Amino acid sequence: MSVPLYQAKAEFFRMLGHPVRIRVLELLRDGPLPVRELLAAIEVEPSALSRQLAVSRRSCIVTSRRDGSTVVYALAGDDVADLMRAARRILTEMLAGRHELLDVLREAEPAKVAGR
Repeated sequence: MSVPLYQAKAEFFRMLGHPVRIRVLELLRDGPLPVRELLAAIEVEPSALSRQLAVSRRSCIVTSRRDGSTVVYALAGDDVADLMRAARRILTEMLAGRHELLDVLREAEPAKVAGR
């Protein structure tokens, strides 16, 4: 029996649901990076980064290649970078909406009485 598309999408988004994985994808948006540069940029334990890279690799959203003793990671395709850009746009719109709501709430707040 095949998995419904909505369930497959939910699994995909669950796989993205770790801050280290998201940060790796953001960093790789600009091009391939060796593990040592990812470690320096993310500042997590090597074992933690290794686990998250393995999940991303098994999910086929990143690729890896060995260059001598260095392992270099890259996004598996442009769609992943597009997804990260779309997420940034959506979050920006959401936060802008909250800022506008906060402004409305502040304007609607009754003037504070001195001494209270």
